Amino acid sequence: MLKKTVSLLVVSLLLSVTACKNNESAKITEEDMKTFESEKVIANSESGTTQSTESQTVDANQATKPVDGKYPKIQFSKLEHDFGTIKDGDKVETEFMVKNIGEADLVILDAKGSCGCTVPNPPKEPIKPGSSAPIKVSFDSTGKTGQQSKTVTLTTNTENGKENFTIKANVLPKEGSGIAK
Repeated sequence: MLKKTVSLLVVSLLLSVTACKNNESAKITEEDMKTFESEKVIANSESGTTQSTESQTVDANQATKPVDGKYPKIQFSKLEHDFGTIKDGDKVETEFMVKNIGEADLVILDAKGSCGCTVPNPPKEPIKPGSSAPIKVSFDSTGKTGQQSKTVTLTTNTENGKENFTIKANVLPKEGSGIAK
């Protein structure tokens, strides 16, 4: 096992050094990506993983291309949610409604909070033009005293490609923590 790991490390190092010498050879083509994704599917099936990454990648690649030059467009029910004053250790949740006011299906490819305490849960299915869907966002205030402002970033197939909204809270320290209020 160790021998295999060392061999893989040496091969990776040689490939990276060789690729750095010639920028043209470092470019990844669409065909390379398809081959790479197919190899991931084979590797996953050999390891017993049943999920097909190839179809997910193809869908994601297709989702980022406009249909006949038409893009989806996001309209949020709100761009900011203020939880107000909460206590250290409280776990709170809110919901942002997302409406597709564009001319193509809206796909949310990824959603990330600005820290691990903020967890967005976007819809997994495309949102049709004129339709809406919720994005639930939870915030764990443990160890986060004082005024808090966290950003959620969505990676989408909109023309912009990135969309943001914010959550806020004033987190009071726990009773008896010795921290002045």
